[in-house]
Amino acid sequence: MTDAHEQDAPPWLDDAEMQAWLANSAIMISLPAALDARMRRESDLTFFEYMALSVLSEQPERTLQMSELAARTAASLSRLSHVVRRMEGRGLIIRARVPGAGRRTIATLTEAGWEVVVAAAPGHVVAVREYLLDHLERRDLAALTRIGGAVEAAVRADSAVGGQ
Repeated sequence: MTDAHEQDAPPWLDDAEMQAWLANSAIMISLPAALDARMRRESDLTFFEYMALSVLSEQPERTLQMSELAARTAASLSRLSHVVRRMEGRGLIIRARVPGAGRRTIATLTEAGWEVVVAAAPGHVVAVREYLLDHLERRDLAALTRIGGAVEAAVRADSAVGGQ
């Protein structure tokens, strides 16, 4: 007979699952840290700041609601607001209330912000290639895309993630 504790135990990882998890954990920790250090050194932006500016740069009129920008950068609204406030102080972004929409706020990339993200993009691409893509075979890209999509969908389905 098994006791209640054993019945409630999660299904532990087998050796192959553990190896996959540890390899993925190393990527989740080391890759953003390496990209952040490189971005800071080369463009005076954090990796997160670059991603926020990049998302805005791809939007019509370079504008997006703060809640949508938070979702697209996988950040809480609180974290994003803090970072956007800093970038607003640097003249990279302006924030404005949406007229007639209560507390909704939009963020707009300024011309100075556009120039900064355009200048930072080549270094970002080089780092992504050096740290990740150059170490993969072409067939690995499709697998990485599929895996990333499945994991992102599972994470986004959890409404507690990212303060959403």
